[in-house]
Amino acid sequence: MKRLLIFLVFLFVSDFLAAQPLTLVSWNLKDLGKEKDSVEIRIMAEILRDADVVAIQEVVAGYGGAQAVARLAVALNATGSAWDYTVSDPASTSSQKSERYAYFWKKHRVKLSGSPWLLRDGYDTLIEREPFLATFGSEGETFTLVNFHAKTKSRQPETEVKYLDELPALYPGLKLIFTGDFNLPQSHSVFNPLKREGYVPALSNQKTTLRKQCLKGDCLASEADNIFYHPAHIRKQESGVIHFYATMETFEEARGVSDHLPVFISFILLKN
Repeated sequence: MKRLLIFLVFLFVSDFLAAQPLTLVSWNLKDLGKEKDSVEIRIMAEILRDADVVAIQEVVAGYGGAQAVARLAVALNATGSAWDYTVSDPASTSSQKSERYAYFWKKHRVKLSGSPWLLRDGYDTLIEREPFLATFGSEGETFTLVNFHAKTKSRQPETEVKYLDELPALYPGLKLIFTGDFNLPQSHSVFNPLKREGYVPALSNQKTTLRKQCLKGDCLASEADNIFYHPAHIRKQESGVIHFYATMETFEEARGVSDHLPVFISFILLKN
């Protein structure tokens, strides 16, 4: 019996050690397009280089957006790992609000499974920038990212966010991770249905947008970006934000890169 217990403990520890955490970063890159110069693109790549999967919001829908994504992919590949990427078609039926989404991933860490898709099924008439979904595989397990950029706070983003809680029932076989710029704090009641289904926010009481100017050392404005995951699907190791502005020469230069902080979660995929 003692030998059996030792053997079972060994198997458990070996399996735990074999599971290598993945790091997901989500970032609203503030009009990622032709206006971003090569220095800003290089800074983005340096900030993102340690991630395994990256979800990007606010890629310009018109000329220059997809090209900027490609330039960022080149810069990421120059950091020492082989990256791949995909960019969505323009989301939204509104030409004024239309944007693209993008994903980047390290090819030796995860694989894209199937083709990414914009959430249609009628949701594109209810949501201005309908989410962009993609399924990734790692070590025999898969997870699906729901990349979303809600409309601005002044236009009641909760009227769009409320539809997210329908997606677990729409895709019952997928391990969904909701990520992006929700333009709302995770404490808003619109997230309660998701929470009742077991989803939890990676960040709590964490501001993620930059002020126009720092006030007495306070450079952050509001909670907007987050990642919602289900503990039955993944085991969180760490989560937080990247204060990239603190390492730049001026705050103005930081805002030229983005007016949002990257948010991240490091996690282990659970086998179930």
